[in-house]
Amino acid sequence: MNSFSTAAADNPGSAGQTGQQISAEAVDQLQDEVLDWRYKAAPASASGQTAGDFTRSGKSLADLQTPLLTLDAGALRENMDHLAAWCARHGVLLAPHGKTTMAPQLWSEQLRRGAWGISLANLAQLRVARAFGVHRLMLANSLTDPHAIRWVAGESSRENPILSWVDSVQTVELLERTLAAMEGKVVLDVLVEVGGLGGRTGARGFDAALEVARAAANSDFLRLRGISGYEGSLAHAADPESLAKVRNFLLEMKSVHQELLAAKLYAADADIVLTAGGSAYFDTVVEVLGPCIGAAAAESGKAEDTKEQRVDLVIRSGAYIIHDDGFYRQISPFSRHGAQPLRAGMHGWARVVSSPEPGLAILDAGKRDLPVDEGLPVPQAIGSGLGAPMRPLAGSITAVNDQHCFLRFDAAASQVLPGDVVRLGLSHPCTAFDKWTLIPVLADTENDQRVVDLVHTFF
Repeated sequence: MNSFSTAAADNPGSAGQTGQQISAEAVDQLQDEVLDWRYKAAPASASGQTAGDFTRSGKSLADLQTPLLTLDAGALRENMDHLAAWCARHGVLLAPHGKTTMAPQLWSEQLRRGAWGISLANLAQLRVARAFGVHRLMLANSLTDPHAIRWVAGESSRENPILSWVDSVQTVELLERTLAAMEGKVVLDVLVEVGGLGGRTGARGFDAALEVARAAANSDFLRLRGISGYEGSLAHAADPESLAKVRNFLLEMKSVHQELLAAKLYAADADIVLTAGGSAYFDTVVEVLGPCIGAAAAESGKAEDTKEQRVDLVIRSGAYIIHDDGFYRQISPFSRHGAQPLRAGMHGWARVVSSPEPGLAILDAGKRDLPVDEGLPVPQAIGSGLGAPMRPLAGSITAVNDQHCFLRFDAAASQVLPGDVVRLGLSHPCTAFDKWTLIPVLADTENDQRVVDLVHTFF
């Protein structure tokens, strides 16, 4: 079953990769998962059915219960195709950050559309990806846990390395000590992470990054493959000051890369990877670092060994596939510049359980069900039940408890009764998905509310 297929997906374009990048068999086996009490999105009437049987039985939104998170198949398909086409036009690669969804079914669709690989944040996530046969992986983090180092060493190969990051000489030394104690010689591919003041991880400044690069290049256990960074931790808006901060950081990354090229510190036997770019500033990443793409001379010291290495730019946008009605709607480059913005691919559904005061309704969804870290849910529409006709609702969510939302509305203009269902616009897919092990996918939230798939997550 494939709810996200398009003709474009079978032709990923110049930025795509050939060959199977994920196990189709492992992904397909999720359709055989038996639904029961472990899945709060599955109605009690579905207990004992497989996920595939449930979606083939013609169920719709009306057959589900609240609280609920749903996805929109059409929106997800459009969002994936949109960024895949954009990457192909700009000659950049995409390694979507899989931690956004932790959903191999969605990773599979991103890879089918030409994604270079999948980025992840920690060992547990890497293990999920390998369990589903994802070949090309980037750990957007430093390996400092010995168990994680040994696992990555056992899983990496020259054909399918797991790229990880280093941001200090101490991290390089820790990797060397752990790898030296292992049986057999293992060499890991690493990228030097450049950071910015006030940001998260990353070597602070040009000189610090160069020191880390030299340590990695001189190591018998590491191959220096490129540089990395995350501009999203330095800014949280699209105003001129924030965009300037992002640009300056990327210019520093570019300077580090040019110095490493000039000093011949990159490993000469592999292509070079530059990577930055979440879902908020990937346009600026490509504008600043895009000119680095292409061939770069690399010399081993002997004229006959001189070869041309390719420099690839990999962006790691993850939230784009789901998008939202909050933070990313405001900050996405496609919202700021494009004639074709991304579409919100997720919605929350909550039922009124109490209307204790005029203008106040209590809903049955809370922090355990819906994201609140990048803004509270926004009421969009109300109806007498799931799947019933809906009408616009003017109001706001003013507070969220563990299991309840406080809906304030104009009692003179709207009638809100116990049992009514409110559709909610949400902000931040990363903290929406981690609350659900199973998420129903609707054909079209507005016009065709058939359940066409069930997406499994692994947080």
